[in-house]
Order: sequence, then structure tokens, then C-alpha cells
Amino acid sequence: MTVHQPIRPAEKRPLTVRLATPRGFCAGVDRAIQIVERAIEKYGAPVYVRHEIVHNRHVVERLREMGAVFVKELDACPDDRPVVFSAHGVPKSVPETARSREMLYLDATCPLVSKVHVEAERHHAAGRHIILIGHAGHPEVVGTMGQLPAGAISLIETVEDAEAFQRPGDAPLAYATQTTLSVDDTAEILGALKRRFPELPDPHKEDICYATTNRQEAVKRLGEGCDLVLVVGSRNSSNSVRLVEVAIKAGAKDARLVDDAGHVDWSWLDGVSTLGITAGASAPERLIEDLVQAVRDRFDADVVEDDGARETVTFKLPRVLTT
Repeated sequence: MTVHQPIRPAEKRPLTVRLATPRGFCAGVDRAIQIVERAIEKYGAPVYVRHEIVHNRHVVERLREMGAVFVKELDACPDDRPVVFSAHGVPKSVPETARSREMLYLDATCPLVSKVHVEAERHHAAGRHIILIGHAGHPEVVGTMGQLPAGAISLIETVEDAEAFQRPGDAPLAYATQTTLSVDDTAEILGALKRRFPELPDPHKEDICYATTNRQEAVKRLGEGCDLVLVVGSRNSSNSVRLVEVAIKAGAKDARLVDDAGHVDWSWLDGVSTLGITAGASAPERLIEDLVQAVRDRFDADVVEDDGARETVTFKLPRVLTT
């Protein structure tokens, strides 16, 4: 009598998975999303949102299902429904228009972006010309430049821009930065500017937001010891794109930006023994959990959490939503 051995599924290949800490939502993103959720709860649907509240497709789609309507400009909003301004901040002309139309508006601008706006106004009032380090067209940059009259701010994107910049007249100079930049790239640009204009103040650690800095430091640690780093985030998320760049510079053999587990090409993991996973500041933790589960489904995964900064920052919601 022949005994048939049961057919066993192919053994899963072992894989070490390192999860970055911190990762995902920051306090400013969490606050902005809560503002939309609570506005819908308090005022009913629809609630209009000028631009994407944060740069993450999954967040935007979930809020849309709850009753948020995302628009490019205020002229697409009716006067009698609430409108929320995105976490990236807006030019001064936007709330001015909302007030002139007697609209109910809620400002979800991240408080750390608002801090940059306040500093820009302070420098302008002191007669300084402001150099803004950032990416042209990004909503945060548009919002910051829109705090002051045209010509008051010069945008610098690269070291080459810094080398080519000409001081307008004899105005004293000051600088500000987009909050989601690469810490190292910004330092390089500032170095070029300070060499040419020594009167510029030394950079402060808080010039780029704490969450961006912490997530980049965490991904540097991944990059030093991982064959591949997967960054969960949307293509239009500046801080997520920067994490991919930082991982490569730190030594990762490869790094990829993915919207979610469904966008992973599993051939990327051929030959990978250590995988790093992190997420941009606007990516929900559930997307990380789904990605880790998808990895476990395919590999004998040993998942370890990296040590990193523990964030305790929180930002208050507008009083109108809490009373």
C-alpha cells in the first residue's frame, strides 16, 4: 500500500522587517482631519474643504464618503456651508474673501506653518527681505508667500538658486523654510546662502517641523541597515517623497513610495533580507498595518520596531468645534 504524504505549501522565505519610529500621522495632520470630521458632525454634510486637507488619497476618500467636498478655490463653495482651509495654510486673500462673503470658515492650518507665517510678517515689518527655502507650487509655499505683498519673498529651491540669488537693493535679509523639506538638503542650501550673506542667522532646529525631522532621522536608521525601504504615502506628499530620498542617501539599496500594500511590486523584495517600513506624516497607521500583514502573508516575517523619538505633541482644535 502506497502512503501519500500530504502536500505542504512552499515554505515562506525568512525576512526581517524593521518598522520606523516615529511614522505616520503628526499632530498637525491629526488636528486637520479632526477639524473636518467634527465640522461634518456639528454642521452636517456637505462641508467644503479648500484643497486636500492633507496630502493622502486614503484620508481624502474617507472624508469624502463622510460628506466632505474638496474644491480648488472658494468660488466653488456656496456662501451658506462651512469651509475648511487645509493643513498647508492659505494666502491671506483666502480668509479675507471668506469674510467678505460672510462664510463660516475653519482654519486647519498646522500651527507650525502658522508660526512660519508669523515670523515672515515679523521680518517684513522690520524691513527685511525674506528668502523662503521650499518647492515652487507646493500649497504651503503658496500660502506663506501669500502672507506678504508680491516681491517681499524670494523662493529658493536648490543650492544653484542660492548661488544665483541677488539681494534686492540693500535690504537686510532673513529666511524661512517650508516645514516638510529634507533637513540635510536645507542645511546645504543654507550653507551656500550663509557663505554669501554671513549676516543671515544660524539655522534653528525648529525651522523644519519636529515631525518631519523625527521621521527623517528614523528613516536614516532604516537606510543604514535595510536592503529596501517602503514608504507609505501619496505622490503629492512632500514629506513622504523626502523620506524616500533620505533612505537612499542613508545607504538603503532601494527605497520606494507606495500608496498602500496594493501598490507593492513584490519582485522588489527579490534578494531582500531586511525590509524597512515607514510612513509619511499624512499616512494613516492602518495602511502600515495592512502592509505588514501583506508581508507576513508572503514571508516568514520577523517584525521589529525600531527605537526612535516618542512624540507627545498635540494641538488644540478651534473652540467653535469643542463647545
